[in-house]
Amino acid sequence: MEVSGAAPMLVQSITQNDVKSSVPPQYIQPQEHRPTTTTATGHKIPTIDLAGDTDLTQITKACSDWGAFNVINHGVSVQLLDDIRKVGSLFFEELPMAERLRYACDPNSPASEGYGSRMLVATDDAVLDWRDYFDHHTFPLSRRNTSRWPHLPSNYREVVEEYSNQMKHLAQKILGLISTSLELPSSFIEDAMGELYQNITISYYPACPQPELTLGLQSHSDMGFITLLIQDNVAGLQVSKDGEWITVDPVSHAILVILGDQTEIITNGIYKSSQHRAITNADKPRLSVATFHDPAKTTTVTPAFKPHRYHPVLYGDYVSSWYTRGPNGKRNIDALLI
Repeated sequence: MEVSGAAPMLVQSITQNDVKSSVPPQYIQPQEHRPTTTTATGHKIPTIDLAGDTDLTQITKACSDWGAFNVINHGVSVQLLDDIRKVGSLFFEELPMAERLRYACDPNSPASEGYGSRMLVATDDAVLDWRDYFDHHTFPLSRRNTSRWPHLPSNYREVVEEYSNQMKHLAQKILGLISTSLELPSSFIEDAMGELYQNITISYYPACPQPELTLGLQSHSDMGFITLLIQDNVAGLQVSKDGEWITVDPVSHAILVILGDQTEIITNGIYKSSQHRAITNADKPRLSVATFHDPAKTTTVTPAFKPHRYHPVLYGDYVSSWYTRGPNGKRNIDALLI
């Protein structure tokens, strides 16, 4: 896929060419959104073992208290987790910029497939995230066009395809556990979702000379039903709990489950979507791989319990509101409260 028009502005190109001791003004967060130097203590995100019969009370507590939890013994091979991180790192760190730009996404589209830096940017004057990414459209299979993905390293496409298939299977398993924990049929949420749409976003956060002024990813909750995320060994993801930001320390070969807004809506607020963000650091780059599982834009999501606390929403309308307003905490889902 050849790039056309002007090359997009990428954080890596800024760090390599221009930034010495300060960041450009378009990356500086307003004072109220900047990360603090203090870290909340006494909180640790739950870890749930999926081996054997999963304790549904753990699912209930994690989904209602946190909206996020790690899973271990999840059935995805350790080798595949290592491979997806490796091919992602090689793409960002070893391919020449000219080669990476062959796969540049459309700079005029807020969520197009490919290599970019401005996903879901609402306006031209919005504060930018200190992050580059490669977004892959993976399900339904009619959206999967591997020719749009990097051909180097040589196993990149094969690894992403297999990772996509394994993440879909795991997402379906976890959605079944979430449904069952609410005494709903195990297929309830998956059936309500309809045809599953999956995107895989490999995010690369270069070291930042002024991490106290920037965010790798601004505070938000995910639009869809469920996100499965893996990190490298550099901490940076934070989730909001009880008014504090909690750093999610990387757990070797665990997968982080993040509930999205559609899960909060369909559970009528019994379970909460997770508000989260990514911070930067001055010493090391960081990489994460997020796999999003969403409904079709023609799907209407309605609370499963009465009285309804949320208005039913056409998912396409919900996505449009995101593109218009941009991410900002949980204001998009809060607008649906009755």
